Amino acid sequence: MAVLVARWFEFLSTAAGVTILVILAAVAGFLIYSAWPALTADISELQAISWFNGDSLLGYILPLIFGTLLASIIALAVAVPLSVGIALFISHYSPRRVSGVLGYVIDLLAAIPSVVYGLWGALWLAPTLDPLFAWMTSYLGFIPLFEGYQAPARNVLTASLVLAVMILPIITAVSREIFLQTPRLHEEAALALGATRWELVRMTVFPFGRSGVISASMLGLGRALGETMAVLMILSPGTLFSFFLLKPGQHQTIAANIAAKFPEASGLAVSTLIATGLALFVITLAVNMTARWIVSRRSEFSGAN
Repeated sequence: MAVLVARWFEFLSTAAGVTILVILAAVAGFLIYSAWPALTADISELQAISWFNGDSLLGYILPLIFGTLLASIIALAVAVPLSVGIALFISHYSPRRVSGVLGYVIDLLAAIPSVVYGLWGALWLAPTLDPLFAWMTSYLGFIPLFEGYQAPARNVLTASLVLAVMILPIITAVSREIFLQTPRLHEEAALALGATRWELVRMTVFPFGRSGVISASMLGLGRALGETMAVLMILSPGTLFSFFLLKPGQHQTIAANIAAKFPEASGLAVSTLIATGLALFVITLAVNMTARWIVSRRSEFSGAN
């Protein structure tokens, strides 16, 4: 009986894994099939679309890819240090009662719908950041990144800060669990050698959890790349290769662009939007494959070793 149960479990597990691969292949096939008319269309046909503003399909997609990557990388740069600090505080510094409450609050942030984050960013965060951005342009405007701010703060930096808040719970939760799995013997050995709390974290927790933090960061990056409603509600769109973080009308992300254009699109316009979605699919797949490769390279820090 036990052998029969084990075989059925093996069969169901294999079937579940194969199902995931089939679904992934089906999504990729749908995107390629639906985007094919745009991929093979003549430029004159594409330019007949009212909102198409490139000299080729690639020329239309590349600024959207740039805006997507720029917003996501800024969000990741803000969220990762904060997330690691919060995770360390919960796992190694805070009292048990405080860590339980704080962990619950972090998990609760992950359950808030993105449209709520969008409303918060557009109605509260943007007006709050307005004096700061004006000061940055006045005193740091000689740096091109902070040049040319125009109120209201509907720029890529505001959108990135909202994305940072959205991905912070994911990175924090995964990092916290990784830090809590640090072998107790490693920590006790460090303390026995006279290590301070920070030295313990630096010598045992960080080396053990490095691959986990990287994986958590990649998960957060995947969330930021595909975020739609929050960016759509905050960002003043533009299709430029621009590093002016405070200027409106400079950037747009792929997901927000699809959400904005799709309701009125038809025919070749739909295929063009799906082609941009195919580009986002490839980027997200590359991010996840990179995360898996990094984790496999650092398998020596697995808690089982």
